[in-house]
Amino acid sequence: MDPAALAALILLGGIAVFLLVGAPISIAVGLSSLTAMFVILGVENGVLTSAQQVFRGINSFPLLAIPFFVLAGVIMNNGGIALRLVNAAKVMVGRMPGSLAQTNIAANALFGAVSGSGVAAAAAIGSTIGPIQAREGYDKKFAAAVNIASAPSGMIIPPSNLMIVYSLVSGASVAALFVAGYIPGAMWAIACMLIVYFYARKRPELKVTDRLTFAQGAKIVLEAVPALLLIVVVIGGILFGYFTPTEGSNIAVVYSLVLAFIYRAVKVRDIPRMLMDATRTTAVVMFLIGVSSIMGFVMSFAKVPAMASEAIFSISSNPVVILLLIALILLILGCFMDPTPAVLIFTPIFLPIVTAMGIDPVHFGIMMVFSLSIGTITPPVGPILFVGAKVANVSIEDVIRRLLPFFGALIVVLVMVIFTPALSMWLPTTIGLITP
Repeated sequence: MDPAALAALILLGGIAVFLLVGAPISIAVGLSSLTAMFVILGVENGVLTSAQQVFRGINSFPLLAIPFFVLAGVIMNNGGIALRLVNAAKVMVGRMPGSLAQTNIAANALFGAVSGSGVAAAAAIGSTIGPIQAREGYDKKFAAAVNIASAPSGMIIPPSNLMIVYSLVSGASVAALFVAGYIPGAMWAIACMLIVYFYARKRPELKVTDRLTFAQGAKIVLEAVPALLLIVVVIGGILFGYFTPTEGSNIAVVYSLVLAFIYRAVKVRDIPRMLMDATRTTAVVMFLIGVSSIMGFVMSFAKVPAMASEAIFSISSNPVVILLLIALILLILGCFMDPTPAVLIFTPIFLPIVTAMGIDPVHFGIMMVFSLSIGTITPPVGPILFVGAKVANVSIEDVIRRLLPFFGALIVVLVMVIFTPALSMWLPTTIGLITP
């Protein structure tokens, strides 16, 4: 058999087999890529080249942003920020039907905008507002579904570690990707709010929050302003060129740590534990990026992207059909894979196809992140689904049925994002991050 074809078979088949037996995705990618490398270059040269590829993959200045944004998210999750964002969200949407559920959605979007983590949002906001919803008579399964469905909006609204990973693979501007995520991320939250609105109108027991006086509302908002200013400081500084995304991630850590001490929610003795939590998460991500670099070398040698392109174009040459097919593949993949490895594995395969159709890498990046984010709330792997269900103390089976309307709304928004490029491209183009 041709070495290139054999390498492709070992790589793709090996990953599939390892995943079927329950191996971690990083191990599946690493061992399959290394075995394919032996076929291409022999054992000795394969080991040396693989080591070089791992170093090349993680030897990137922009990647330094990931551990610092992860650490900032851990600090925020422990620093009393969630409660203040929930209170601020209550001021914003507290007069809408199903106000506590609407507050959950708005708070998840706000928390995601300062932490960049959907899992952290589901855990922090869900555990904060869940008991309040229970006291107000909200169905526990419905409340869990609302928290789960809205938490991934923080993966699209910047800062987003997933956008940084996509930027590394695609070469697209991190700043442009960050800005491009605002409108689709807001649409995700709005879609969830609409579902809650129609649900709550049929259930008068889901009363609105008691009206706050102007003074009470102003006090709550002022308490949340320092947390919300993190968005302005970090994203504003990146956009206006005062610092790079990597430097912005450092500022996010310092700012969130100072804020946690001001709120008196974190003590000095808590710092080692938070550093260890952030280190575990970062180690998993960086190892995955390193072994994915080996995989990229093998795929390039085996011409996997070219074969995938030929296979897709053999089905149809219609751009609409191709985009829908890619979106469907990403949605299915998202059900079984974490978004980070999916971005690392499939961006090199699909990006040449869509760019050949004239689609901007930034637009495709938003489409890809949005599709894979839906996978985080779907079984059997969805991390946000499991975290949200655990926080609410409900079973996966009980919450899935209540998630179905949210899935439908999010699929509609995804189609809008795919076929309305302006939703992603208008803001970065207007600011000047993308040349028309």
